[in-house]
Amino acid sequence: MAIRTFAAIDVGSFELEMGIYEMSYKTGIRRVDHIRHVIALGKDTYSEGKISYGLVEEMCQVLGEFVQIMKTYRVKDYRAYATSAMREARNNQIILEQIRVRTGLNVRIISNSEQRFISYKAIAAMAGEFNKVIQKGTAIVDVGFGSAQLSLFDKDALVTTQNLPLGTLRVRSLLAKIPATVSEHREQIEEIVDNELFTFRKMYLKDREINNLIGIGENILYIINRMDLKAYGDKIDAAAMNRFYDRLCQLTTDQIEEKFGVNSEYASLLLPSVVVYKRILELTGAEMFWVPGIRLCDGIAAEYAQDNKLVKFSHNFENDILAASRNMAKRYKCHTSHNQVLEQYALGIFDSMKKYHGLGSRERLLLQIAVLLHACGKFISIRNSNECSYNIIMSTEIIGLSHLEREIIANVVRYNIRDFDYDKVQLETQLLQENVPGYSRSSITILIAKLTAILRLANSMDRSHRAKLADCRMAVRDNELVITTGYTGDMALETSSFDQKADFFEEIFGVRPVLKQKRRM
Repeated sequence: MAIRTFAAIDVGSFELEMGIYEMSYKTGIRRVDHIRHVIALGKDTYSEGKISYGLVEEMCQVLGEFVQIMKTYRVKDYRAYATSAMREARNNQIILEQIRVRTGLNVRIISNSEQRFISYKAIAAMAGEFNKVIQKGTAIVDVGFGSAQLSLFDKDALVTTQNLPLGTLRVRSLLAKIPATVSEHREQIEEIVDNELFTFRKMYLKDREINNLIGIGENILYIINRMDLKAYGDKIDAAAMNRFYDRLCQLTTDQIEEKFGVNSEYASLLLPSVVVYKRILELTGAEMFWVPGIRLCDGIAAEYAQDNKLVKFSHNFENDILAASRNMAKRYKCHTSHNQVLEQYALGIFDSMKKYHGLGSRERLLLQIAVLLHACGKFISIRNSNECSYNIIMSTEIIGLSHLEREIIANVVRYNIRDFDYDKVQLETQLLQENVPGYSRSSITILIAKLTAILRLANSMDRSHRAKLADCRMAVRDNELVITTGYTGDMALETSSFDQKADFFEEIFGVRPVLKQKRRM
């Protein structure tokens, strides 16, 4: 197979990065060039809420130079992603249009959960070491310039992932207006970090043992490059980090510039970075810190290679998304046995109706997650559970899902027990443009209606929560979805609920669902 040249562009909070990669199924992924330009977009966003015209001008100029470099390498394809600084800027849509007009690049703003999942794929591409490390309790720590992400693994299953407002640029912005000595600033940073980590520890680390940390992102690479780690390679222990921390705390920003040979921007970010990592090490009690040298651009390349079948991962990422969703359902006390039966029914209906719904594996995954979370709102209000479920899902990041995909799931759950109104489905138009190119508001509404119809029908089949139809078989015959069960007991509740949901299902698919009981005592 011919080698494909690909460019990955990261419009980050503190710098613009581009990686040039060669990839093929035979040789895998190889980075051949890496270009960086420091530009503190987040400095404007986190303090002013928007990016200034001067920075937009500089950004367009640098991205234009990236385009010329791509032509030199004869790049066949590219992906350009923007993260938190652009995501939180009020004028982001104007800036994206400026970039498109002036450079020809289409930059897509990705959600935080997508960003972290992409980086996670780059680690998983290092299959042997990654699979070995996560056999023990492991956390992936990604301290970026805008935020920090902590993802916990139990053996090879992802338990949870949480985003914390502990990005180094954001922390520095909080302290910028407070005059203080180096020692006082260190204590203030520790207070900020400890405050955010307290809740995380209480909710997710109660009985969990963390042996290993995996550090990714630009900040940890920058720290490692300033530490004397010849004896450690890409793995360090807490003692080495503590020695570097103690050494750094004795220096002013000017001294850091001189000693480490960096500019003032980087020097002022080094202390917040080290404090965050040190406190996380102490919080988890981890024995080892593995730094595989991963940047977001590497993750973008890994994602592209996987999507185009140029590489095959041994790790199942879909299982991670489902594991995170199941842990979320567990947190909100969802009925586990009912969910298991409901998954069987909903996926059975989806698979039986392939010729009629025209949906793919990604939509099947969204349906499965909707099943897992359909009753999470009962944790707050049994009477108004669907609205509470909507709010919980919209307020909780699920790794690997875009904001729009979460919005689709939230709406499916919302309309599970509410009349479907095509004109009042809550969608943010801006997010349609960012996350699903080529999709319109109406097509997303129809997708929500299809998944809602399947969830409603599946839910009606377990109305009593007693798995009476566990042995059922499904087949489409003569414009009817025939669901046959050998259950011999009373099915009055299921039959009544099924008949109520059948009309909406037929309205959406043009196929009438029919429930048949083989024999009855």
